[in-house]
Amino acid sequence: MSEKNREGKRAARDRLAQEREQQKARDKRRRALIVTAAVVGVLGLAAIAGVIAANAGGDKKDASGPVVPPSGASGKDSLTIPVGKDSAKSTLTIWEDFRCPACASFETQYSPTIHELTEKGQLKVEYRLATIIDGNMGGTGSVNAANAAACAQDAGKFTPYHDVLYKNQPPETDDAFGKDARLLELAKEVDGLDSADFKSCVEDGKHVSWVNKSNDAFRDGKFTGTPTVLLDGKNIFADQKNPLTPEQLKKKVEDAAK
Repeated sequence: MSEKNREGKRAARDRLAQEREQQKARDKRRRALIVTAAVVGVLGLAAIAGVIAANAGGDKKDASGPVVPPSGASGKDSLTIPVGKDSAKSTLTIWEDFRCPACASFETQYSPTIHELTEKGQLKVEYRLATIIDGNMGGTGSVNAANAAACAQDAGKFTPYHDVLYKNQPPETDDAFGKDARLLELAKEVDGLDSADFKSCVEDGKHVSWVNKSNDAFRDGKFTGTPTVLLDGKNIFADQKNPLTPEQLKKKVEDAAK
């Protein structure tokens, strides 16, 4: 590998680590804001609620309905969307939020390797969905995009739609994914997904209660942010100064498959 390529990969890793740290800082500021609001009382809370409402504007879904897992969901409480063969020797668990910029950076850097390994039958991926950006920034984009991704899973199109969502991710402060029209528009980029069944699933919020339960599991796991990525249960970003690179991930998975 040329020195230029090595420097490029180091820069990409550094950028991903920086974005994760920025997300942690936003989470910390939000917690501080909540504490401050409690101190200043009702007026402060009302002001914060006004800010959140101004940032919202997405299509609200009824979250009081039954928990309906998408087709093929697995794991405890059926909260995991599996991709790849069960016979794979290695398992990659990815906690992600479709509004999370660091998640999009992770996908850009790692998804070619992940797709290659799953297609070879060497890696199984467990996608687990969180909605922390809605909580931080206001809006419904995290929840609605996750619901739409679950609807795509029903149609057997989770992976391509998942990738389309990240390729078209709006700025973190833009709740574009809160709009059903945008999610349905992006479905047209996935062959065979644009259908009446998918449309009704998205607009009815069929899997919203399931998405919220998944986010509860994320919080119960006490993870520090998204993406949280575990290879066979080990956090590959635990050492953010020296995270597992795509090349190292590939080698570990290929070695385990031998």
